[in-house]
Amino acid sequence: MKASYTAGPDIHVLPSALPLPGLGDQPVNAFLLRSGQPLLVDTGMPVDREGFLDSLWSLVDPADLRWVVVTHDDRDHTGALARVLEAAPHAKVLAHAISVTRISEEFDIPRERVVTANPGSRVKVGDRELSFHRPPTFDSPGTLAVFDHSDGTLYSSDSFGTVIEEIAQDFTELSEEEFFRGFDVLNRAIAPWTALVDEARFVRPVRDLAALRPARLLSAHGPTVRADAVPRLFEAMARIPSLPAWLPGADLDLGAALDAHEPPAG
Repeated sequence: MKASYTAGPDIHVLPSALPLPGLGDQPVNAFLLRSGQPLLVDTGMPVDREGFLDSLWSLVDPADLRWVVVTHDDRDHTGALARVLEAAPHAKVLAHAISVTRISEEFDIPRERVVTANPGSRVKVGDRELSFHRPPTFDSPGTLAVFDHSDGTLYSSDSFGTVIEEIAQDFTELSEEEFFRGFDVLNRAIAPWTALVDEARFVRPVRDLAALRPARLLSAHGPTVRADAVPRLFEAMARIPSLPAWLPGADLDLGAALDAHEPPAG
């Protein structure tokens, strides 16, 4: 885990990174909205679980946390979910039914603590209104992007992320060449099916999200992107299906990637 930082008024980023030798680092972010009814978007990686919980509970009392949005069931989004729910007795899970089903293969979430949402759903969370959308690129059928209508923030799950040489907090800290090079890699790697789709149909959800005019875009795998730069990410996403399929063997040293996550001796 890295030190938390803010991405907007009372929006706290809980950041980590997954090293991909030969490519750089893939940011891995969760987000805490502390005002009103405190809400957490995703719960980090299992390898970071203890550090994630320390960082989270330094920002919010477990008794105050009311909602945990799970954008999808991949392990880098649910690593501390069971522990968060155990510590925060008033928190409910907001997720796609498919994600809840797949999470229940590992541990049970009491039905009374689950609120399911599908693309097209809208849910009131205290003084916030959240709408749920299918992001353009995804690697799980239960993936949801979340738009907070109270402050214009789009939480895009894996979509719109990047792989970069060194983790940055804000889009403006990176060269656009580096950001979009990693953007093209990650958004094809998580969705290899983009090389097979009809480009006109693919661009529809991109346009739907663009029509929301987000004040900021927060990807689980990217830096904070603010209003002036957000349209450039939509433009870059629209051309993903026109690119050839990404072939990881050409760029990624899988053995080195696994070695980087070997547990320490003892």
